[in-house]
Amino acid sequence: QVQLVESGGGLVQPGGSLRLSCAASGVIGSSFTMGWYRQAPGKQRELVAALTTNGITNYADSVKDRFTISRDNAKNTVYLRMNSLKPEDTAVYYCRASHTRVAYMDYWGQGILVTVSS
Repeated sequence: QVQLVESGGGLVQPGGSLRLSCAASGVIGSSFTMGWYRQAPGKQRELVAALTTNGITNYADSVKDRFTISRDNAKNTVYLRMNSLKPEDTAVYYCRASHTRVAYMDYWGQGILVTVSS
């Protein structure tokens, strides 16, 4: 069983930066795509960034050139670096680990709140 725990959220002013971390307990090997999603109040959950098993990244248009996803396999941790934050980035951010071939091996963190406000 894999558990994902997010950290690093909080309140930040517009234009500021945060780095979210997602620490995995259990084995997250090279067969897992890692992703960050977010859900703002009254809106559907959306993909923010993903990192595939072969190192390809994918970003939502709204965060391109501002956010960066990365992983440290030695620490079993995935990061989301967020720069130039905007009020519309305010949301609960979720980490996800999904196996590329085994559909039921799809895990989510509990979510962490990011608030961008002055």
